[in-house]
Amino acid sequence: MDSWTDIWATDHDNGCSPRRRELGGLAASYYLCKSPQVTKVVVLESSSRLGGWLWSTRRSDGAVFEHGPRGIRPAGAVGRNTLNMVEDLGLGGEILPVTYSHVASKNRYVYVNRRLHRMPSGMSGLLRTVPPFSRPLLLNIAGEILVRKGKGEDESIHSFVSRRLGKELADIAVDSLCRGVFAGDCRKLSVRSCFPALYHAEQRRGSLTLGMLLGSGPTAVVPPGPLAQRSVDESWAQWSLRRGVESLPESIGEYLRHSGRAELHREAAVQQISPSASGWKITLEDGVMSADHIISALPAKALSSILPSSSCQPLIQLLQDIATVTVAVVNLEYEGSVLPVQGFGHLLPSSEDRGLLGVVYDSVPFPQHNRPEGQTTRLTVMMGGAWFQEVFGDPAAVTEERLLATATEAVSRQLGVSSAPSWSRVTLQKVGRDSAHTWYLGTTC
Repeated sequence: MDSWTDIWATDHDNGCSPRRRELGGLAASYYLCKSPQVTKVVVLESSSRLGGWLWSTRRSDGAVFEHGPRGIRPAGAVGRNTLNMVEDLGLGGEILPVTYSHVASKNRYVYVNRRLHRMPSGMSGLLRTVPPFSRPLLLNIAGEILVRKGKGEDESIHSFVSRRLGKELADIAVDSLCRGVFAGDCRKLSVRSCFPALYHAEQRRGSLTLGMLLGSGPTAVVPPGPLAQRSVDESWAQWSLRRGVESLPESIGEYLRHSGRAELHREAAVQQISPSASGWKITLEDGVMSADHIISALPAKALSSILPSSSCQPLIQLLQDIATVTVAVVNLEYEGSVLPVQGFGHLLPSSEDRGLLGVVYDSVPFPQHNRPEGQTTRLTVMMGGAWFQEVFGDPAAVTEERLLATATEAVSRQLGVSSAPSWSRVTLQKVGRDSAHTWYLGTTC
């Protein structure tokens, strides 16, 4: 029988989905505890809480604010597997689904040339010229079939999309998308790593269009449980949980605590790992542990700092070459209904505002997270990412007042909101093992 140690901490690797990695450590432990071949699992978490970027604030008046991901997509093998886990954990009754017919799914905006523009959707949107684009997007798609396959093993997302679908689409839509999803620069992010489906479609079919129509290779098969099947039957685009997405890692933590096979250690930062005669030796601040196997969900640079340099130097160098970014997340609450449009939110290309990544209109997809008494509007402003130091300077020196002022000014200028927020919270998701710094400003409840 094997014993496993799961090292888990928080950070944001540029080009890595925070939801997948932050849930990855706990999810691995969850499935290990279900295996009859595993006798013991030890989870080492460097911070005081589980969940990493899956982090929800629940106010006493019933309002919920997310400081990381706020919605989870049900599509594909990963989406089905996540919903199967949610159902196994007894959270099915807590689901807040958002269907494809919901206004938050149909209306997504980009802020270009100092104006909000609704992104084209449906066939009618593809057939006509929709600002900020200079021609119908169907022309880009039709011409894509004739583009030759790239010769390199990889390329940047911007280069890939420019070559296949045109520079305008890459400069506006894809630049904005990568800032919203990865807080990263599409001119530096790998298409093979970030959008493997697009990369394989070109490699195997010679065209993105043909790849989407005919398939681009084998995919993982995950049979849907009743909840995952419901998401298909009801056409869910995304979902959250009634008490916020942090309910998911909290529930996994509770399962592990009651499994009889797992030990959870918070504030247990790993200092070093090294091979031993029986497996691995893990050095902590207050002692040493041993394990047959290790699963690491550490950020790349954090992992590189604890590996033995004598035997892992090539791997250490590869890990240190992976860039990370700092993101400021500013949650705002306004009294009344203040949005000029209804939708999921808007993103900005780097050509419009390098420091501001986008604004999520939280009250639209998840009105259940508003406080029950009195109408309010919840927004989340995301700033920095790959441009944080260029715009705001050293993350260690930036003040909460400056970040809050930048966020509220952006909401005023881009959405025409003249009132001040009644409540706010500024969270700085920093590069490094002490990853999160939080400030409360305004009227807290």
